[in-house]
Amino acid sequence: MKIGNLDLGQQPVLLAPMEDVTNPPFRLLCKQYGADLMYTEFISSDALIRSVNRTMKKLTILEEERPVAIQIYGKEVDPMVEAAKIVEQANPEFLDLNFGCPVRKVATKGAGSGMLKNIPLLLKITEEVVKAVNIPVTVKTRLGWDADSQIIVELAEQLQDVGIQGLTIHGRTRCQMYRGEADWSLIGAVKNNPRMHIPIIGNGDITNPEKAKLAFDKYGVDAIMIGRAAVGKPWIFRDVKHYLQTGELLPPATVSQQVKMLKEQIDTAIDWIDERRGILHMRRHMAGMFKGLYDFKQTRIAMLRANDYASLMEILDKISANWGDLSIGED
Repeated sequence: MKIGNLDLGQQPVLLAPMEDVTNPPFRLLCKQYGADLMYTEFISSDALIRSVNRTMKKLTILEEERPVAIQIYGKEVDPMVEAAKIVEQANPEFLDLNFGCPVRKVATKGAGSGMLKNIPLLLKITEEVVKAVNIPVTVKTRLGWDADSQIIVELAEQLQDVGIQGLTIHGRTRCQMYRGEADWSLIGAVKNNPRMHIPIIGNGDITNPEKAKLAFDKYGVDAIMIGRAAVGKPWIFRDVKHYLQTGELLPPATVSQQVKMLKEQIDTAIDWIDERRGILHMRRHMAGMFKGLYDFKQTRIAMLRANDYASLMEILDKISANWGDLSIGED
């Protein structure tokens, strides 16, 4: 699969943009486990053009994590164009426009998936951004606003016509949020539309290697994107790619292996931010780990309440000592 001059090879597996998750430490970890392309957290165009410090830091790209796409969102043409020019100076491999975020505070203000209620403006923003920058522009969006407006097949053609070089589709409407199962049939309809020639990336409910293979085999997408399934389990990229290449499932990671990975991620997060905020950031990842261990409830509570590095390391060492040889399968 190629986006601009970037060749990601056959059946690439991408890390989805996730707010408060896909910062450089997590992206680098996913890269080490085999993710082919990383996306930043989504970035507000309004905050970017105001040079808000926390927002500007999201533009940081580590050379060892490349290739990386920077994603922005907004609801007005001029701020999105100006933000796109700022992003270009950060030298990502390409720029992604978020027309898919379903979160209420974003969508109800007309940004993210809220743009799906104003297609002429969505297309105008995309067209002007494409004209304004010299790097490839892609889009991530959903099937439509609700079940009665699943417009993605037509919208995909329109986005291609205004110049995007790749399209990621999450197989739900905005009104579904993350409820129910993702509908990949419409993603397949876009991919199999003879008018489409840009890469189509499928997103939604890829939680194991078998589902990843089905997405490629049944729906013909050029790439898949993994989001929530990577939180607390970044080795999913390794497992998926191994299965795609060999047809064999790797054994589940042992608890000791998970603890080792988690310690590395905590160290990187602390180096990136600071001890207090790094540990707070890691709680989201830790909450998704070690599910299914017998008699683990109180240890989990202690792990998620730990607020200093020494205490957290002590708890993780206890987890390795008590459950280290066990493996945890799919939930």
